[in-house]
Amino acid sequence: MSDGFLPYGRQWIDDDDIAAVTACLTSDFLTTGPRVDAFEAAFAQAVSAPHALSCHSATAGLHLAYDALGLGPGDCAIVPALTFVATANAARYCGADVVIADVDPDTGLMSPETLAEALQRSQGRARLIAPVHLAGVACDMPALSALAHDHGLSVVEDASHAVGSLDETGAPVGACPYSDAAVFSFHPVKTLACGEGGMVTTQNPEIADRVAHARSHGVVREPDRFERAEGATEPWWYEMQALGWNYRMPDINAALGLSQLNKLSRFAQRRRLLASVYDAALSELAPLVQPPAGRAGVDPCRHLYNVRIDFCAAGQSRADVMMALKDQGIGTQVHYIPVHHHPYYKALYGEQTLPGAERHYARTLSLPLYPAMSDDDPARVVSALKAVLGL
Repeated sequence: MSDGFLPYGRQWIDDDDIAAVTACLTSDFLTTGPRVDAFEAAFAQAVSAPHALSCHSATAGLHLAYDALGLGPGDCAIVPALTFVATANAARYCGADVVIADVDPDTGLMSPETLAEALQRSQGRARLIAPVHLAGVACDMPALSALAHDHGLSVVEDASHAVGSLDETGAPVGACPYSDAAVFSFHPVKTLACGEGGMVTTQNPEIADRVAHARSHGVVREPDRFERAEGATEPWWYEMQALGWNYRMPDINAALGLSQLNKLSRFAQRRRLLASVYDAALSELAPLVQPPAGRAGVDPCRHLYNVRIDFCAAGQSRADVMMALKDQGIGTQVHYIPVHHHPYYKALYGEQTLPGAERHYARTLSLPLYPAMSDDDPARVVSALKAVLGL
């Protein structure tokens, strides 16, 4: 049993990862180079998508995807209340407004019912929806996509938590059968780590092309695409044909990501095993503590083990429980403060009441979950939680 501090999440870096980055550091490329191409090709294959475009963060990926789909001033994007603010912020970067949808109180996911209600509030201005696969649990994409398409809307999956997750058909999240694009995160606490990094996957070659150029200042370097024909004879020539950004992924990050991707099946298997150990251990704390909610038919690779605790019934505040666990060497976190609670969005759209989000937020607490945990660590965490709650 581990007796060290257990954070809620942590990267797993092996000697092969260090060797991959070291090899990059001694090569000719530190910024975007051949390892980026290799990482993109391998990731596309891993999620069964024809196109995968890397970038320096999932936030950049969301911005690129929204932009590629034409989101702009006068439009609005519908995002769930339970997500990191980047899902909403990327719409604001495009000059669009945000409609914050309620979520299922147990899973924290956007549902067809909460999307339908948000569509009513959008008053016909919605152009795009961005369902979030919270904790790695895939949303009901067939139903959400059908509703979105009935209203002529684009669909971008925020799959930041869902590397390695499978949908109802057994297909990997990121294949995009029901969406225009999906966006992944490679932050250190995610299933795959790049230090920082993101990936946009899509089946649409036009979206892929727009993302590929927009992530590099909107610059075109292919001679056959130059608007100034004589530029094809000038080897230094390039053209900025649209507004873009410096959102490229460096080769150093891609080297780490490619090495990590080679271990995705091992990481995913380990996360699933630890989650199952947690599930069994938590049964004795029911009904005060319940394991994370899922969806029938999907197989999540859990980024988070976000339990549901009735803090009122326990007679303790969440803050007190978190501090008491920290004193026992166990780190926890809350995912997430609802988007509509943040002062920026309150100032824009006023106070909002979203009962599903409030119910989920009031109970959620993310316990440690990462592959380097020992088999005994979930029992240690549950034992500490049981003692803290006086059970």
